[in-house]
Amino acid sequence: MSEPTGDIGLIGLAVMGQNLILNMNDKGFTVVAYNRTTSKVDYFLANEAKGTKIQGAHSVQELCAKLKRPRKIILLVKAGAAVDQFIEQLLPYLEPGDIVIDGGNSHYPDSIRRTQELEAKGLLFVGSGVSGGEEGARYGPSLMPGGSEAAWPHIKEIFQKTAAQAYGEPCCDWVGQTGAGHYVKMVHNGIEYGDMQLIAEAYDILKRGLDLHEDEIADIFDRWNKGVLDSFLIEITSQILRFKDDDGEPIVTKILDQAGQKGTGKWTAINALDTGVPVTLIGEAVFARCLSSIKAERTRASKVLAAPKKEPFRGDKKQFIDDLEQALYASKIMSYTQGFMLMRETAKEQGWNLNYAGIARMWRGGCIIKSVFLKDITEAFTNTPELESLLFHSFFKDAITKAQPGWRRVIAQAVLWGIPTPAFSTALAFFDGYRSEIVPANLIQGQRDFFGAHTFRVLPGKENARLKAGEDIHINWTGRGGNVSASTYSA
Repeated sequence: MSEPTGDIGLIGLAVMGQNLILNMNDKGFTVVAYNRTTSKVDYFLANEAKGTKIQGAHSVQELCAKLKRPRKIILLVKAGAAVDQFIEQLLPYLEPGDIVIDGGNSHYPDSIRRTQELEAKGLLFVGSGVSGGEEGARYGPSLMPGGSEAAWPHIKEIFQKTAAQAYGEPCCDWVGQTGAGHYVKMVHNGIEYGDMQLIAEAYDILKRGLDLHEDEIADIFDRWNKGVLDSFLIEITSQILRFKDDDGEPIVTKILDQAGQKGTGKWTAINALDTGVPVTLIGEAVFARCLSSIKAERTRASKVLAAPKKEPFRGDKKQFIDDLEQALYASKIMSYTQGFMLMRETAKEQGWNLNYAGIARMWRGGCIIKSVFLKDITEAFTNTPELESLLFHSFFKDAITKAQPGWRRVIAQAVLWGIPTPAFSTALAFFDGYRSEIVPANLIQGQRDFFGAHTFRVLPGKENARLKAGEDIHINWTGRGGNVSASTYSA
């Protein structure tokens, strides 16, 4: 057989796989394409890939034979068992140092396991987040690779040239060890859930609260897209609102109000609960989709549960819309603050060394949450790599100070109208809790000790002979209980 000439292989010729192959070809790399249904390979070569350097393979063995060493193979197949099955098929034809790259939406614990299993065989594994949808894959996605660090020098050029470019830099860098790449993609998707829910709530307030038509709301989103909210999701929202059906009605008003989900937002919320980090906005965004799914029950409830009487808005409409812009901006700041808090805590637990400025940099282009806002986050972590919270950075602290009055007015008005704002409201509740030196958890600890002898610790400065500093204390609240505690104090 002739000397192999393939720079990288890709398995999976659905639309994402095809577009990524064409993108890499455009950047000067020779890609070898393979699909389990080999007729798709022939069709791709005869149509979309016609006239390119793209090569085809009709078996896993042929794919591996056509690749230069160390072999680099991307899997873009359904997450879960299919990934493991293809890895098993590849193993007989791989050699030490070869690199298997999972570019699907895999759950990060699977990437931790696969890294360990392949490294034990002398192979290298990369679990890479790929964001940007079909268009991103074709013209430049955000790529978030993690796993076997020894693989990075071999894939760096391909990945960084294939990725989107923002502010003169690639939206791709090495994320961290084992499952870090897919973990960061998971948090990205969770933040995406939050951003989409916030935008939907803003639309609902403008539609049901101010009685605006979709064209008027689209004009507002266009204006917002020229300011602090400049982002992909704001941009496409305005386009969606303007799109008309054949009868002239906006298509969006004809779409069933049941939101689907593929699980990555739920994974983020579960991870937040497991690590004890208050990622409340993403959690509410997931629950809002769950609530949307019970359409029949909501329809019945709408007939029997009274709503507040709708009063016409008598305030300054322009000021209210400006307030809504600030509420959306402030709530986004809370969501990203929570997301980076979660990544920091999980990195600590997993022993990952995450580059937070690098993560924000990767999200500035090519991905669904790309926005001008991420440039500010990149600068914050670049200037202060150990930044504990975005809210401690002067830029975001000043932004929240400016946004607060309007943020509160919007939520108060929505409550009076009876318009649900789970994401806006939980963002503000998190902010108010985060800035409170004292919260009512003291009463919760008293209740836990009363009914379950779970103990508590004393507030600094309030110690005495009975309430000793640093000790797990149980009180016999009724005189009938004993003095033995059920457990030690747990934060």
